[in-house]
Amino acid sequence: MRIKDCPSNSRLRKAPEMMHISFFLLVIITGGVSCKVCSYQDVLDYLNLTVDTNVFKMTRPVLDHTHTTVVKTDMILYAILSVVEKTQTFVPFVWVSVQWKDERISWDPAQFCGITEISVPKSILWRPDLFIYEMIEKDDSPQNPYILLSHDGTVFYDEDMRVISTCKMDVHKFPFDTQECSLSIGSAIHCVKEIRIFPFSNSSRATQFSREVMKTQGEWEFLKMSVESANISLYDRRWELLVYKVTIKRRPLLHVINFLLPILFFLILDLASFLIADHRGEKLGFKVTVLLAISVLLLILNDILPSMSNKTPLIATYCIVIFALMLLSLLETILVTYLIDKDSEAELGICDSGEEKNKQMKTKDCSTEIKKQNGCSCSHRVCEGEKQHELLTVDDEVNNSDHSRDASALLSELKKLQNMMHQHFGPREERVKSVFWARRINRLFFIFYVLTVLLFLSFILMEWYS
Repeated sequence: MRIKDCPSNSRLRKAPEMMHISFFLLVIITGGVSCKVCSYQDVLDYLNLTVDTNVFKMTRPVLDHTHTTVVKTDMILYAILSVVEKTQTFVPFVWVSVQWKDERISWDPAQFCGITEISVPKSILWRPDLFIYEMIEKDDSPQNPYILLSHDGTVFYDEDMRVISTCKMDVHKFPFDTQECSLSIGSAIHCVKEIRIFPFSNSSRATQFSREVMKTQGEWEFLKMSVESANISLYDRRWELLVYKVTIKRRPLLHVINFLLPILFFLILDLASFLIADHRGEKLGFKVTVLLAISVLLLILNDILPSMSNKTPLIATYCIVIFALMLLSLLETILVTYLIDKDSEAELGICDSGEEKNKQMKTKDCSTEIKKQNGCSCSHRVCEGEKQHELLTVDDEVNNSDHSRDASALLSELKKLQNMMHQHFGPREERVKSVFWARRINRLFFIFYVLTVLLFLSFILMEWYS
């Protein structure tokens, strides 16, 4: 009988396969097969990386001292906290990412259940001594206590920093100014032969990332961030730097409303004061009040601008020129008021002198009348008996004395009339000249004032927006 024709033999061939399948099902159901379990501590034990081990943090992480440690860094601007022109400080909040490779650390992820990264305390590994050169105060913000370690020895370290840095600011166009502040990252000890620093992102990517995560800008508007490499040399050693230049623009609306417009309004009020009559004292008092208000605004400006600057700020020129124009306007008002007051004093003097002369003339007329009356009474009493004896002689003398008296009386009257004409018309001509010059000075100064203000404001606006 052939085997292939025997059904029992076919069952015998299939029996081992069924037995294997049943065995694996039984093992799976009963949990007879155990899987390998791995932990991060296994990786640390394999690397001998513990807190008490100082091998990984004492020296630069290279197997050969001629190897250069390549450090890649990136900086993202998260917020602009403060910009102080008086102290020339720039205070941003930044995210800094640093990456380097530790040649002494590596493991095979296949041996540790596919673990490729572990986080360890940053105090157990060497870190590059990077710092920001412009930083003038220590950062007090909370720090990240861990760093990320990859299976190929790559180390990642992220830090959030509140940077109080110095920045050389140009406030020439304040408050329409644009500032550029630099944040230079470099090593304090290791020179170019030991550490090379490269950026993660170029300028466009750094600007884009910063705009996406920017939370607050305050008075300033973030424009761009540029990245470039630089070198510094000292004592035959050369260090490499990574310079991040942050460009920001001031939002001028607050300063325009609180400072520039009030000064302009005071200037318009000073121009409008020319409509006030010059012979009144209100015009002079009004101009003095406006001048004092400008002085108060200049004190406020002194608290904003820095003490030293390469160029005079345009806003200082704006205030000083307007202050000088108002001062000239005040002096012109004083001159015109003096000329007008001089005329009024002359008029008062003429009136007083005329009244005194009238009084003197009245007293003289009264005295002459009294003398005539007394003389007539005396001659009538004494000479009554001699009338006839003197009649002939008096008739001869009367004819001669009447002509002389008429001539002298006429001459005296002409002199009085001449004096009165001189007293009345002479000062009046001088008074007309004074008023004429006062009005002419006022008109010419107003034209000069308006033209100067228009030209100056045009020049300032062109300088601010150029």
